[in-house]
Amino acid sequence: MKTRLIDRYAYASDASHFYLVPKAVVQPITAEEIQRLFAVSQELNIPITFRAGGTSLSGQAVSDGILADLSNYWRKVIPENNGETVRVEPGAIGAHVNIHLKKFGKKIGPDPASINAAMMGGILSNNSSGMCCGVVNNSYHTLKHLTFVLPNGQVFSTERKEDYDRFLRDCKEVANGLLVLKQEVEQNKTLVARIRKKYKQKNTVGYCMNAFLDYEHPLDILAHVIIGGEGTLAFIAEAVLNTIPDFPFKMTGMLYFDSPAEACNTIAALRDTGAEALEFMDRASLRSVENMPGVPDFIKTLPEQASAILCEYQESTQERLDTKYEMAKPTLAKLPMLFEPSFTQNPTEQALYWNIRKGMYPSVAGMRAKGTSALMEDFTFPVERLGEAVVDVQQLFVKHKYENGIIFGHAKDGNLHFVVSQSYATPEAIALYEEFNDDLFDLVLNKYDGALKGEHSSGRAVSAYVETEWGPEAYSVMKRLKQLIDPHNLLNPGIVITEDKKCHVHNLKVMPIVEEEVDKCIECGFCENSCPSRDYTLTPRRRIGIRRAIKRAEMAGDHATKDALLKDYAFDGIETCAVDGMCATNCPVDINTGDLVKRLRRENHSSFENKVAVGVARNFKWLESGTRLALWKGFLLNKLFGQQFMPKLTLGMKRIIPGMPLWSNHFQKPAMKELFESVRSARSEGQSVVYFSSCISRMMDGDGVRAFLSVCKKANINIVLPDQLKGTCCGQVFSSKGFAEAYKFTANQAIERLWQSSQEGKIPVVLDVTSCTQTIRSSRPYLSDANKVRFDKLTIHDVIDFAAEIVLPQLRISAQKDKIAFHPVCSVQKMGSLDQLKRIGKACAKEVKVPEFAGCCGMAGDRGFYYPELTKAATKKESTEVKQETYDGYYSTSKTCEIALSEAVGKNYESVMKLLDDVSN
Repeated sequence: MKTRLIDRYAYASDASHFYLVPKAVVQPITAEEIQRLFAVSQELNIPITFRAGGTSLSGQAVSDGILADLSNYWRKVIPENNGETVRVEPGAIGAHVNIHLKKFGKKIGPDPASINAAMMGGILSNNSSGMCCGVVNNSYHTLKHLTFVLPNGQVFSTERKEDYDRFLRDCKEVANGLLVLKQEVEQNKTLVARIRKKYKQKNTVGYCMNAFLDYEHPLDILAHVIIGGEGTLAFIAEAVLNTIPDFPFKMTGMLYFDSPAEACNTIAALRDTGAEALEFMDRASLRSVENMPGVPDFIKTLPEQASAILCEYQESTQERLDTKYEMAKPTLAKLPMLFEPSFTQNPTEQALYWNIRKGMYPSVAGMRAKGTSALMEDFTFPVERLGEAVVDVQQLFVKHKYENGIIFGHAKDGNLHFVVSQSYATPEAIALYEEFNDDLFDLVLNKYDGALKGEHSSGRAVSAYVETEWGPEAYSVMKRLKQLIDPHNLLNPGIVITEDKKCHVHNLKVMPIVEEEVDKCIECGFCENSCPSRDYTLTPRRRIGIRRAIKRAEMAGDHATKDALLKDYAFDGIETCAVDGMCATNCPVDINTGDLVKRLRRENHSSFENKVAVGVARNFKWLESGTRLALWKGFLLNKLFGQQFMPKLTLGMKRIIPGMPLWSNHFQKPAMKELFESVRSARSEGQSVVYFSSCISRMMDGDGVRAFLSVCKKANINIVLPDQLKGTCCGQVFSSKGFAEAYKFTANQAIERLWQSSQEGKIPVVLDVTSCTQTIRSSRPYLSDANKVRFDKLTIHDVIDFAAEIVLPQLRISAQKDKIAFHPVCSVQKMGSLDQLKRIGKACAKEVKVPEFAGCCGMAGDRGFYYPELTKAATKKESTEVKQETYDGYYSTSKTCEIALSEAVGKNYESVMKLLDDVSN
């Protein structure tokens, strides 16, 4: 159980615009622990809320009671029946489930836009759907079996036949109560008609009332009201879902119309042609992305009311796709479009179309004023009145002065989304929000008889309006259902069923102005999956959430809270961040939390510490010599006293001196001076490159350096070494620790030496560690004016690009391996070198494994030597995947990352150049 202030505040936010600080955070691992948690809740009369990914936009995943976080565990994914079904636990990310299913040509039915971060617990509890699944392949309709724990501690599974009789026997009151509710619903013909009508369109408001009509046995009814129940009825321990085909052949086009009405009036006809996706975008949403790279210039010239529909056809074979598209052409030809439709199967063009559609929310979110939230809501209208509804919502934007409001969504199902910038900092701002909500809800319910939520579920956003939408008879059934299952109202209270008729304007999240990275964050949680410290301390979202909490405490004059948060933030927020920047690759508003942490480290350094760092940078060759000497002594002691001597010695010393780095038996011996001297005296007639061997390679990867030189010799490539190689560093070690002046010195020194060694840019430079390559390539802002000119004239190759483009064509591969595994370091993904790495692999082995769950190892240069728990947590998923098979070799492009993976997998990871050396002659 976590009760520190920093833990409680770290979980006070989810992706919604609501904010509640839990009394405690727990991370249960087993169903037995869930049962004990329920018992404690009832004994102490403290409510529980279960949270998985925390990507919900409606506020059902925040709590002022006990918050049970499932994101660190409960990740099981098992495809079954040749992928026809899949068994999942609530902590599994939706996209990861699809990765497991990909080899079977299958995927799960729900496809929410947040699938790369949303977890199965939330996908099931919110009855998620998405862009293509409509009302047929949502969570409710694709559920096969459900295992759940009730608030009374009873565990049932619809997969076990004996549980049906046991449920009738052991939960007699609940079972009989469900049957009474079913009978009442079935006898009310008006209500039956209402239910059938409501679920012909997307609707996630209230409980899944259709369960009372679709199922006979009370256990099946209960399982299906738990789906979409927003965690208010039971804990979902496991689900088995029926999967759907993941069509590999797609035809995608963007259709432009003169107005929302013109666009939306075509939906029925396009749907009848078999289109899988029909995504609507109004003029304001198109305007929000018109400056995005790749977007055609003509979008800027579209009429003021122009609208677009992204249309996509999908099929299992090219022939079936061609047939479907040919049959659709006559319909397409009749549509009143502004331009001829242009459909494509080019993956790059298709990606652009989808980036346009998916880039609208982040675009508006990124441009919002500081101190405001990006409010995204969804609602469902009858498809035949969609165009009219769009205009009505646009008019509400004008009435309530939401100048940057945009509308887009899943037009095929009449399910639209809007995004506006909203502040909750003042009573006036909240009053404006409430007035807008009242008008919007009135429009959706009274004019169109639509749904206030098509996908995002009730949450705190619309629970007060469930009765208004459904009517008193349906709401009475829902209230009695909740009372029947959770009589003490302790499981996520106030969600779906609430006595607070103003819950949508209570507990709103105020966004204080803090600093650039923090102010941009919309707390969506998309970053968390790629964060190496996610299972150890904090994620980027939580780091930013704590920064906001500190500011709120400061503004409120709560110095005790502020000081407590700052104290724990030093370790949880700053020290254990790998500053790898991988969070930015998934962030919709391009926040690199690593940059924030580097800046905080800079601000925390004293002037004395900065002077020491500059001194070390100016005399780096002595640090290099000292490190080499320490390593040689360590190898000697291990040889004399056994292989576990150094690990045990450094671990014991760390207990006394916390800053003591730990020894790894995967350290390699330093590169010998004679190795470099032999290069200086050898010259060939081939192409020349300047070999910038990184300090890490020089200090602890003699084998890697030797392999690099050997491969170049085989490929007839002449090696030129910088005249002052010893003591030359890219500066990564200083940059990551926030020593700006020391980094600036080393970066400038490196460029000056490379300029001289490359004959003023005539000879290309090659680095043997990918993260060092990225550091050098991104160093320009820190260079002097003279060095900026030199930098611009240098050609800097990473070892991967060098090996793939220059070495391979000149190398004779004579001993190809059967099967190898790669670890792509963070910089490989950030620099877009993964395809080149795979190219090397395909040349060197018959089978190449790049783990699906490869991510940052958490080493961050040296951080793993000080905090081994960080690398252990960061490498868990990747190492588990790799250890499922045996490979002929394991390779990467950074020695410290290789050490981390070697520790995690139990196999020796080596340099990619060692691979090339082994397979060539």
